[in-house]
Formats: sequence, structure tokens, C-alpha cells
Amino acid sequence: MSHKMEYAKITAEHLNTFESIVGADNVLSDADAMEQYSRDETEDLVYSPEVVLKPQSSEEIAAILTLCNKEHIPVTPRGAGTGLSGGALPIYGGIVLTTEKLNKIIELDEKNLQITVEPGVITQVLQEAVVEKGLFYPPDPSSKGSCFIGGNIAENAGGPKAVKYGVTSDYVLNMEVVLPTGEIIWTGANVLKNSTGYNLTQLIVGSEGTLGVVTKIVLRLIPYPDRTMLMLVPFFSAEKACEAVSAVFRAGITPSALEFMERDAIDWTLKFVPDISVTVKDDIKAHLLVEVDGNYEEVLLAECEKISEIMESYECDEILVAESAREQDELWRLRRLVAEAVKSNSVYKEEDTVVPRAELANLLKGVKDIGTRYGFKSVCYGHAGDGNLHVNIIKGDMTDEKWDNDLPKGIREIFELCVSLKGTLSGEHGIGLVQKGYMDIAFNKKELEIQQEIKRLFDPNSILNPGKIFT
Repeated sequence: MSHKMEYAKITAEHLNTFESIVGADNVLSDADAMEQYSRDETEDLVYSPEVVLKPQSSEEIAAILTLCNKEHIPVTPRGAGTGLSGGALPIYGGIVLTTEKLNKIIELDEKNLQITVEPGVITQVLQEAVVEKGLFYPPDPSSKGSCFIGGNIAENAGGPKAVKYGVTSDYVLNMEVVLPTGEIIWTGANVLKNSTGYNLTQLIVGSEGTLGVVTKIVLRLIPYPDRTMLMLVPFFSAEKACEAVSAVFRAGITPSALEFMERDAIDWTLKFVPDISVTVKDDIKAHLLVEVDGNYEEVLLAECEKISEIMESYECDEILVAESAREQDELWRLRRLVAEAVKSNSVYKEEDTVVPRAELANLLKGVKDIGTRYGFKSVCYGHAGDGNLHVNIIKGDMTDEKWDNDLPKGIREIFELCVSLKGTLSGEHGIGLVQKGYMDIAFNKKELEIQQEIKRLFDPNSILNPGKIFT
């Protein structure tokens, strides 16, 4: 998958054909559209497409891909553009194919606890639709109010609830997919067990739009838990906070969320959103946000008491328990706005590291040591319960030369540390464009070759989201 691939430029004849497929109103090539679809939420990267297409059916997508495969035109699938690894950036120009008009909830099957949706459905819209029926779709990335289900599938998104309920892949039963060569397939069956042939469903989930365009998704649902309790636990040591995480699970408790925020993450967020009223003492270095859920209040109270005992053994300060739904919402708003707060402070890079949860303290200490050696500051937070630490590297007063030339060496050391701790490069953001140069840390030559051969099998002319995942 060379970054020096040569592709055909889009001609007036191509544009006419695209208009005949999707309609003239759904073919955009004006300057405003090029600006809007040239970026996602990855740093400050910009790559302009030649045209944006807005199909409304799998048949339209099949016609587009058939033509592009024949003419060797690159196609970059795009959801809501909330990604953080550059997966939706059209680095070779060509077409951005947005799924925003494929936004229907097709069927809610309450008897089988399943829902069938199109990829452009917003995650929170799906969640709210099923809650009305007493059902639960747990994956909840921080951008759930704007991100699409299709994008969640492309990156195998997680979020805070993953620690108890799993990630996107744990809820996908079946998908309709348009292949790069234009054929339309279903990947599985609408069943909870399936040992029939290779698992194409799970292969497509997390493939970052490089193997096919997902056009319909069948998701499993579970009953919605009646009650939640939420605690904010301050610690005098960030490493002690990390050590406390695995102790909770060793005690036989599985929280529905267990989030880590170091001091700067909280401080920057409180400045960014001043209406959130949380007091942080001067000697506090980190917080854990711990949620338990279920159907029986007495069980949750007992779990909270046990968690409090564990936290106190790791030298925490006074624990704040949210007394109302409003207080719970405020604490969750604080956590979900950390990324925006960090982004508003400085030029930054976010690394989506993940290790076994018992290694979290070692990862945090290692990140800080690497930062000291290379001269960068980091702000860390993330889904501590599943070992997923978001490392935000802040440019601050680093020179452009050090930022461009030295920082990649420091990032490589962070990823090498992750792998040495039995972790890997990304927990939920994907590899995309910005992390592909580090794939050799996680995989040996043969392991990479196998993955690249899968890509060639699905996409022999490398037209679909080219230049992502592999160098």
C-alpha cells in the first residue's frame, strides 16, 4: 500500500456519471464543501477532495464504487468526521463518500432485542430510541451526540461503558457491505451464535473503511439497567489512582464505568466550562470517576461501599457521591469535555494507548518519563477500567523543529512501552493516517503481510480509503 500510488483525476464525464447516480444536488465540488470535508478532528490536518458524493442507498454506492474501481479513482468513506486518527481524510484527493443521508432506523425488533440501522444514524439518537423501549445500546464514545454508528463500526469505538459492556464489535450481528469492486454482500446472520465459515462481520468492524462501505447494520441490544450510582474519587498520587483500578476488579466488582483524569485534565476542563462546580484541592493529582449500575439499589450501595474501602487503601481524599441525576450529568459532562478543553489550550497530538489494566500505573509513569527526556508535557485521561489511556501531548513552547523531528521518536517510545507491557497502539481511535508509521512495533513482518493481503483481496486496485493503516 505505497503512499506513492497514482490515481486518475476526476473529469467532467465522471461528474456527469455521478450526477446520474446520486442526483446533481448530491454532487458537491464548491469551495465550501471542499473545506468542510477536507478535515476531521485529527490535529490540524487538511486534505481536500475533488468532489463530495452523498449517496442515499447501497445500490448508489455500488454504482459509484464499480466506476471508481474501473477508473482507478480513490474513494474515502466518511461518517460524521469526528475521528481522531485521520481515517476520513482524502489524502489522494478523489471522492469523499459521505454516509450522512443514510440515516434511517430501519427496524426495532423488540422480541429479539435487535435493531437494524443505516450507518449515518447518530449514536445518541440510536441510544435514545431504544431507551424508550427499555433497551440499551451501551457503546458511548465521547462524541456520541454527533458521531455516526458507521464511524463507530469503522473504528470499533468503545467509550466509558466498555469496561462492563464491551465495545462496538460486541453488538454487531450482521452487516450489509458494498465491496470496493461494487458487489453487495451480507457478512453474517441475525443470530447470537454463528460458527458458519469465517467471521466476516468481525473482520469489517474496525477495518477503518478500507475493506468495504457498510450500508446496513444489525445490532443486538440488552435490557436497560434501572439504577446508577456515580462517585468522583480524588487522589494525592496519579500513580496510586491507577493502581486502585485493578484492585476494584480483583475484589470481584465490575463497574459500568471507571475513568481516569489527571489534575491538568480537570483544571483545563473547569476553565473551559466554568459553570461546572467541582472543587479540586491543591494537593490532588488525579481523579477516578466510578459508576456502578444495575436493578437493585441495595446491591449498588454495597458495591459503592466496597469500592470506597478499596480507594481509601490507595490514599484517596474525601469521595464525592453524586446525589441526583443532575449531579451525575454534571460529572459526566466534565469527563466528556476533557478532550475539547485540551484541544482549546494548545496544539496537541493525542495517542490512544492501551495496556492491561494492572499495567496502567507503569504506563503513566513511563509516559511522564519519556516526556521529560524529549521535553514535552502530556495531559492524560481515559478509560482506566479497560487500560485505555489517552495521552495528549502538548506542544506548548516546543520549537517547530523539535515538534516535527524529535516528538515522533518520543511517540515511538510510548508505543514501544505499551507493547512491552503487553498492550498495543490503539484502543478505540484506530490507526488511520497518523499512526500507520508505528505498526511495525505491534506486528512483525509476516503479521503485517497477512493484513495487507486481506486488503488486496477485498480491494485489488486499492481505491477504498487508500493510504490508511499501512505505510
